[in-house]
Amino acid sequence: MGTQAPETYSPPAAKGGGDDGGGRSAREKSLEEWLPINSDRHAKWWYSAFHNVTAMVGAGVLGLPYAMSELGWGPGIAVMILSWVITLYTLWQMVEMHEMVPGKRFDRYHELGQHVFGDRLGLWIVVPQQLAVEVSLNIIYMVTGGQSLKKFHDVVCDGGSCSRDIKLSYFILIFGSVHLVLSQLPNFNSISAVSLAAAVMSLSYSTIAWGASLDKGKGADVDYGLRATTTPGKVFGFLGGLGDVAFAYSGHNVVLEIQATIPSTPEKPSKKAMWKGALVAYIIVAICYFPVTFVGYWAFGNGVEDNILITLSKPKWLIALANMMVVVHVIGSYQVYAMPVFDMLETLLVKKLHFRPSLTLRLIARTLYVAFTMFVGITFPFFGGLLSFFGGLAFAPTTYFLPCIMWLAVYKPKRFGLSWCINWICIVIGVLLLVLSPIGGLRQIILTAKTYQFYQ
Repeated sequence: MGTQAPETYSPPAAKGGGDDGGGRSAREKSLEEWLPINSDRHAKWWYSAFHNVTAMVGAGVLGLPYAMSELGWGPGIAVMILSWVITLYTLWQMVEMHEMVPGKRFDRYHELGQHVFGDRLGLWIVVPQQLAVEVSLNIIYMVTGGQSLKKFHDVVCDGGSCSRDIKLSYFILIFGSVHLVLSQLPNFNSISAVSLAAAVMSLSYSTIAWGASLDKGKGADVDYGLRATTTPGKVFGFLGGLGDVAFAYSGHNVVLEIQATIPSTPEKPSKKAMWKGALVAYIIVAICYFPVTFVGYWAFGNGVEDNILITLSKPKWLIALANMMVVVHVIGSYQVYAMPVFDMLETLLVKKLHFRPSLTLRLIARTLYVAFTMFVGITFPFFGGLLSFFGGLAFAPTTYFLPCIMWLAVYKPKRFGLSWCINWICIVIGVLLLVLSPIGGLRQIILTAKTYQFYQ
């Protein structure tokens, strides 16, 4: 990756001992084993591959041609390629840091943050950002799933006896009801089949999206100018496009939790299997992202919708099939991002509020969470604006530069050396995304809200 992880790193001893529990009581150990992240460590490297594909390729890929229409050819290509390289590098850093303390595994993003920044500060730095990413993604996936179900219905029933207009809210309710059942699966490995199906679907519908665009060809009236006509519109649109791209690279928020499911020994540390799977996943991400982005923009120009499959209309059977593939995929993506939230929620209930671990507790807590994301998705289905706003505000720190800050704090590479320079370049780019891109997304949400009627 251009920089080498130090082979010898001897940080201060972590509190609480290693995986064997150190001074923990039998009750504490049993609680740990009940929680979703720690309950099963038998995953293979290919679990890492399809979990990462499911986490990465989702609603974001459908909005990338729209992002290109806000950025233009030159900046758009540069931002896409740079984001792929930077996020692959920061993912490698997180995989390396998972077991940087001998005998201890940082199974959760916030545990790594606590080790680097201190117990209290690390918690406050990481948890709000990670929750913002995961909860916002679950809300957006509710909207995406509902939109795709509605598109499927509209395409199949076009001109037929079932072609009555049904509100998007009802389709989000249908989509959300699936998660009321799936959310009861206990841990990451239990959702492996769902995640694998989702990963296959992501590759399939991405191929359909760019293949159908290529088959349609470039229209006679396609315009590659920025979609906004005023100078303020172009500026805010450009910032929103940055947020759309940042949103598309959001898988880092579950990387450590996925790695926690892989067994590890001194001879075969989990990072080897995890990195192998992550690298395969990133190759698949490139196969999905780049053709959809560039071919979709080439075919439609600045007339593309914020969901490329909504723009496409022919052949009908293929577009209907692609939208159902999106539904299957975002079902898996929702579960992958919900699992760390369930882990945090159940940790709070059991360890802090002292509820007894039980199926009833899990049923109530997870059902309430699914209902919450469903309600917010129905109330605020601003798909394009949400991508831009959350993409910069929450996704940029956890994906683009927080791993680099941790790396610098832990390994302290030589000043102005290769590792030091690469990390600071990533930090600067990530901070610019954090500051600039939410502005464009917020403006788009405000403009949409002016004409939006709730639950219509």
